[in-house]
Amino acid sequence: MYALILLLAFLSGLIFRSLGFPPLLGYLVTGFAAHTLGIGSAESIEPFAELGITLLLFTIGLKLNLTKLAAPQVWAVAGIHMVVVLILTMPFILLVVTWLETFNIANQEGFWTLAFALSFSSTVFAVKMFDTRGENTSYHATIAIGILIIQDLVAVAYLVVTSDKSPNLYTALLLLLPLARPLLLATLQRVGHGELLLLFGVGAAIGGFELFELLNLKGGLGALVFGLLLGGTAKSQELYKNLIQLKDLFLIGFFLLIGYFGLPSAEIWIMAGLLCLVLPLRPLIYYALLVTFRLRSRTAFFAGMSLFNYSEFGLIVAAIATEAGTMQAEWLTTLALAMALSFFIATPVNTRIHKLYRRHFLWTERFEREDRLPIERFPDLGRSEIAVLGMGRVGLGAYTFLKENYSDSIVGIEENYEKAKLHQANGINCDHGNASDQAFWMLSGLNRCNKIFVCLSNHRENLNVVDLARESGFRGILAVVSRFPDEERELQELGCITFNLYAQAGHGFAEHVMHQIEQPAKV
Repeated sequence: MYALILLLAFLSGLIFRSLGFPPLLGYLVTGFAAHTLGIGSAESIEPFAELGITLLLFTIGLKLNLTKLAAPQVWAVAGIHMVVVLILTMPFILLVVTWLETFNIANQEGFWTLAFALSFSSTVFAVKMFDTRGENTSYHATIAIGILIIQDLVAVAYLVVTSDKSPNLYTALLLLLPLARPLLLATLQRVGHGELLLLFGVGAAIGGFELFELLNLKGGLGALVFGLLLGGTAKSQELYKNLIQLKDLFLIGFFLLIGYFGLPSAEIWIMAGLLCLVLPLRPLIYYALLVTFRLRSRTAFFAGMSLFNYSEFGLIVAAIATEAGTMQAEWLTTLALAMALSFFIATPVNTRIHKLYRRHFLWTERFEREDRLPIERFPDLGRSEIAVLGMGRVGLGAYTFLKENYSDSIVGIEENYEKAKLHQANGINCDHGNASDQAFWMLSGLNRCNKIFVCLSNHRENLNVVDLARESGFRGILAVVSRFPDEERELQELGCITFNLYAQAGHGFAEHVMHQIEQPAKV
């Protein structure tokens, strides 16, 4: 059974990938197909889906900076957006329910609960999209994920309040968890770099989940909290990178599970389609709020579009309401289908978001406020001859080598604002900027450099930077790192000098050693 489901998921994912869509849409289709064919069951898939969501929340905790949640661009926008959506969704639901009597809701509580369930955006979708585009450290991703976490916390609070389980006397002991951080971090340092590190991460995520469940709280919140306890160190970043692939693998179960909520009837298809008609309002409201809170038009647009769709937490809220008799069971299938359809609508938009913005939405920059946040202002690169885009391990090494051996007129560009400030504090000429932003290329003077070294971690992002370089009039030398032969060939066809980090690592290693051996002799 599992082999057949995995085969179907693989083939569907491969088909959608070849069509230019993320494989996750293939997994959604596989879930509906498997349910139709009677292959497997929701009960058999649910443990994998639950583990995927648990690992997702744990890894979010590892990367989360609580100070960023305190920014009004996050908590205020999340709260205001939720209230606005509730107010706008209620009359729409009332109108549609009057027309489709199958979906009649017995009481006012049911209407508000349904509107509440529809106010969330999908954490799974947004994180997956940022992973695919290599934008996890971008400012718009930070804003969007912060908003999603606020929404998730509201959802968890709702689940706690409506749960038939009540927190017991021992729940207050969770306030002592921060005292366990030194012990957890000491253990993390001792596990090394192999399978023990991976086992420790999975154990911490599941342990946090089970502890909170034991104390009658939502287990997902426990996974998030344990991720927070372990976050903020270099070792936690290593743990995060080790868990990414495992998390993605088990999240396939979540997308498969959606199809097992039941086959939709004609009326359910109509209702789900009607719910999707109001989807465009969501990014528009986000855009207006984020621009009001002093963000750039591009940041507001990208963050809003990543929050386009309906959420898996909405399904959980609806499931609880269905069990309590507040809503009919048809609504659960309807929301599952609406969420799947919202994924299909939002995916092509988000996959092509950079080209879409450059072609059709640059004019929205006139809505920006003049008193933008410091993080949203452009630096002046002056007369820098060489620029290194991406100041991670590879970029920092390239910057150091070039500065020592070739030119002082060199600048590093780092997408992460805090990381750029840290480099500056360490005496490195580094500015904050997004190499995937056309306005940054034009207004900072990046396109006036003679040589640009692109050291970003995602191939799709590297290709986008190459396109931007050409569009902005850059005519110098463009060097880009790659990881696989097909990526290397694609970049070379675009006229770039490439360096394969994997294939040429041995060459670089030997060159470095021989340079160190010969250096004393030259002296």
